Amino acid sequence: MSKNALLRSVYALSPLLALLAAPLVTAGTAEAADPIRIGVVTPLSGTYAPIGQQVRWGLELATKEVNAAGGILGRQVELLFEDEEANPAVATQKAEKLFQVNKVDFLTGTVNSGSTLAVGQLAERNGRLIATTVSFSDAITTDKCSPNVFRVNARAGQQSAALAEWLAKDKPKAKVYYLGPDYEMGRSTVAAFKAAAEKTGAQSAGEVFAPLGSKDYSQYFGQLRAARPSVLYTSTAGNDTVRLLTQMGEYGLLRNLTIVGASGTVTAQNIGAIGKAADGFVTGVGYSAELATPENQAFVAAFRKEYNTAPDLYGADSYGLIGFFKAAVEKAGGTDTDALRKAMEGLSWSTPQGSKTMRAGDHQAIQDMYAVRIAADGSSTRFDVVGTVPGEAAIGPDQCTRF
Repeated sequence: MSKNALLRSVYALSPLLALLAAPLVTAGTAEAADPIRIGVVTPLSGTYAPIGQQVRWGLELATKEVNAAGGILGRQVELLFEDEEANPAVATQKAEKLFQVNKVDFLTGTVNSGSTLAVGQLAERNGRLIATTVSFSDAITTDKCSPNVFRVNARAGQQSAALAEWLAKDKPKAKVYYLGPDYEMGRSTVAAFKAAAEKTGAQSAGEVFAPLGSKDYSQYFGQLRAARPSVLYTSTAGNDTVRLLTQMGEYGLLRNLTIVGASGTVTAQNIGAIGKAADGFVTGVGYSAELATPENQAFVAAFRKEYNTAPDLYGADSYGLIGFFKAAVEKAGGTDTDALRKAMEGLSWSTPQGSKTMRAGDHQAIQDMYAVRIAADGSSTRFDVVGTVPGEAAIGPDQCTRF
């Protein structure tokens, strides 16, 4: 029966009943059926595609679980993906489409820190909120902070706090050489770790920045050998790390040199291609699949069942974002930007990594940080937790002055 025929039938029975029933037929059901749309602008091709894959998996697993439990305020969640290619210009183009054409309620997924900063400006103009689950640059929640941008993952300074504490204990007064990718994230992570390491007694032996997507790192090996460091810090990621560590192994540079780095340098996604060259690598990170909590063990089991691989920090942080968003929407009573922003500020929520709190003053998540050492013998791999720094000690002061 058509909607109009149904209304004529109701009116024939009782005008009063028709008045009560009509709003339910014409408006209420349509509104209740509308999904909450989350746009995801993330690299699905190129150097950072392995990171984008974990982002996608984490978001999809959490969304599947939320929808199976009834959704958010009775509405299902829909994810709309666009490939940002780790390129800020492409990211803003794809984000504009999601905001203007697809009318998404919220946006996430950006990996390249430059992309997050650019899309954050776009979010302000569109009156929408975004959250990154990956980008490390301190600037995102410090001097270039935005009232419309949140970060649920650890920034460079938090990672550095955990790694520098481990380095001071295990390699006191180490001589450190730095190699990072030549863009916002690479320079920010190197600067953050250098500052943290030097505070604990480490010495700088030099630094170099390679273009994103470099195919040949051997051109930098002469400088590295001449510096004679005891430690190399790198913040390459994805396929760049595969090439860097593989080539270092081929040139015999892994002997008598401790390799440490940023959170996403070696992950479950690229370690298979790196192999034994990753053995002994240490990072400061907000997550390890080896965390022995019931919540994490359940998450890892579900992730492995769904994707036949372990989650890394990107998968875990992206999974946790959906819980953050759900809690905020329920607190706000909907997806209105101003109400949602207010609900997110100061919000605490549970994740496989433990409890997190979104600091209101700069929109940076507070979370415990870990020093994690990789054991890779060619046949199996572990990400062993070798140190812990409480969240409040790792986060550092609020340096955002825009809001």
